[in-house]
Amino acid sequence: MAAAFEQAKQAEAINEIPVGAIVVADNHIIGRGYNRSIIDNDPSAHAEMLAIRQAGQVLDNYRMLDCTLYVTLEPCPMCAGLLVHSRIKRLVFASDDLKTGASGSAFNLVQNEQLNHNITVTKGVMAQECSALLSNFFKRRRQEIKARKKAQKKAQNKALNQASNQTVKAQASNQQKAEPER
Repeated sequence: MAAAFEQAKQAEAINEIPVGAIVVADNHIIGRGYNRSIIDNDPSAHAEMLAIRQAGQVLDNYRMLDCTLYVTLEPCPMCAGLLVHSRIKRLVFASDDLKTGASGSAFNLVQNEQLNHNITVTKGVMAQECSALLSNFFKRRRQEIKARKKAQKKAQNKALNQASNQTVKAQASNQQKAEPER
């Protein structure tokens, strides 16, 4: 999980949601990934997706029957579907995603008996560190948005004040011109 956490920090460094993933086979990392959806303008560029794609290239096979995926946040439905299709054996994740987690929190696609493959799940590994990374990221992002809105409002108020001052000056000038000379 430490290697997945390092991937998450790479995502954070480029202002992406800090989620990282690795795929392990025979105690060797064969795939790495971190979120790149924003920078790549690709909604599928999740950490799990990128790590599994890389692992598939290394294995020269889309089936990952004896592999484990380590990821810092519970996979979303898209990524959980990918795990089922890739036939990954085991999933280890750090933090629950109570809103969109598809490995037991909001949904459970990876252990759905109606599907053709079920995955062994371990959760909570390095949960505190990974949750803190995510929480700090979103806190900082909210502060940045608030500061940006405040700066925009200040700029709008300044522009309105300048426009108002120009209007007052123009009215005063017109009033002076309209007054007869004595």
